[in-house]
Amino acid sequence: MSVLTAQQRGDLAEGMLPVAARMAMLVHGDGGPEDVQEVLAGLDDTQRTALIVVLAGLVDPEQTIAKALGWVEFDETGALAVPRWDDPRTVRELAEDAEEPVDEDYVDAVAVRLYLNGTRVPLTDTEFLSVLEHAAAQGVNLNELDRRLGVARNTNGDRVNRMRKAYQRADRELPAVLVAGEKQPEFTDAQVVEIREKYAKGGVTDLELSLQYGRSRKSISTLLSGATYRDAGGPIRAPRGPKPKEESRQQFAGHTGPVPAAVVAHAS
Repeated sequence: MSVLTAQQRGDLAEGMLPVAARMAMLVHGDGGPEDVQEVLAGLDDTQRTALIVVLAGLVDPEQTIAKALGWVEFDETGALAVPRWDDPRTVRELAEDAEEPVDEDYVDAVAVRLYLNGTRVPLTDTEFLSVLEHAAAQGVNLNELDRRLGVARNTNGDRVNRMRKAYQRADRELPAVLVAGEKQPEFTDAQVVEIREKYAKGGVTDLELSLQYGRSRKSISTLLSGATYRDAGGPIRAPRGPKPKEESRQQFAGHTGPVPAAVVAHAS
């Protein structure tokens, strides 16, 4: 499914919803193994994969195991099953703590943009890292991302924690966006010169530089302007012109009198 666009994946998942609902009804007593096999036989590999994803999406990982499986009346031996209603474990806790892939992968820029704007689309770990980079550059914290997506608080934070643990288990260096609560290292003089020269050549913005170097946009902007690392070398960005005074802004907007020539020149 990783070769599909975000829209194609969304359309496929939506198309599998009726099939997932049918499967749920069959498993809950409206059919038998033959009926389940008939449904699966009518799907290709991509559709079956999408069906599994949709079915998993219908399960709340925060509900208790007893609640999730309370409808099961018999165990594998045919004996009457009595759920332990006092079992506090959740479905999430039952899941194996699998190693998260940490190698580089293709990033679907459309999926990243949709996710940032509040559309729930499936993301690979690499795509999620890209979301975190853009969110940090835009000043969007994880709680705000949860709110945009309409998901439970700490949903994205939990994924960050799982990925951080996966990197640590694999003895891999954490990407900058996964380093929580740690002060970012200082730029070396060589890095400062490199960043300033890149900007001076044109075609790159503060935001793009912040993503390249894993730092906030503000830290890049102050570096470029010379507010920080002034003596490190490299071309310092010329200060932007002063903002027009309130009277000039009002005149420019047509509220009073003629517009001063200096304001017209500044606007053009």
